[in-house]
Formats: sequence, C-alpha cells, structure tokens
Amino acid sequence: MAAILVSACLLGHRCRYDGKVPAHLPCLAGKGEVVPFCPEVAGGLPTPRPPAEIVGGEGKDVLDGRARVVTNTGTDVTKEFLTGAEEALSLCRQRGIKKALLKSRSPSCSATLIYDGTYSGRLRRGEGVTAALLRRAGIEVEDW
Repeated sequence: MAAILVSACLLGHRCRYDGKVPAHLPCLAGKGEVVPFCPEVAGGLPTPRPPAEIVGGEGKDVLDGRARVVTNTGTDVTKEFLTGAEEALSLCRQRGIKKALLKSRSPSCSATLIYDGTYSGRLRRGEGVTAALLRRAGIEVEDW
C-alpha cells in the first residue's frame, strides 16, 4: 500500500502553534504507510508560536509572491512557511507519496478553508501554502 503524508498534529504530535493536539484524530486504518510531517516546524518555527494567517490572498498567492504569512504580532513568517512546504514536497517526491491528509483551517496545510487574514477567527475558501504547493505538483490533498 502506498504511503500518505499526514499533518503531524493529526497524529497527536504537539506541533500546532498552541502546542495542543486536536480533540478528534482521524482513523487512518487502511490508508497505507503514514508519514507524519509538520511544515511549520520543518520551516523552522517553534512550538508554541504566535498564530499566523495568510494576508493578501491564499497559499497559491504566497507561492507566487502576491501574499504573505504574518503572525498576529506582525512578524512575517512567509519564508518559514515556504521552506516547510518545500520540505513537504521534497519528502513526497523522495517517498513517492501521491496523497496528503492535512490539518484543516491551517494557513500552512488546509486544502479548503483558511482564516481570512484579520485574526478574527473568520474563515474563507482557500488553501494553505503547503496544500497549494503539493497540489501544483499533482499530489492529492484532503483536509481533516
């Protein structure tokens, strides 16, 4: 069975910005070899860390240089998010991974909804930086 890249926080790793583990974790029985990965940590960000949101667009806009990822304290962490996304893609290529199950609502991971860039908790349609890069490379991405 093929390997699947999974956001490490969905496997119980304490790598989310707040250091917490999601209350409900996915059942991955029968999905294949699970490869945990956290793009934010791989990009060099600590845990815990200030929450960050994409400002000025969504993941594809960050990849194209038209949007930035900024913490709620004003620190630009775009470089770290891009580095983590590139590490995720590199791992997928090395391992032949064609599918990823990523954390929903994350500016790094989400495949469908991200925060709106105002730090108000409102969501909008869009994908995170890692999801955008993986999709560009032809990797199937799902949210959990």
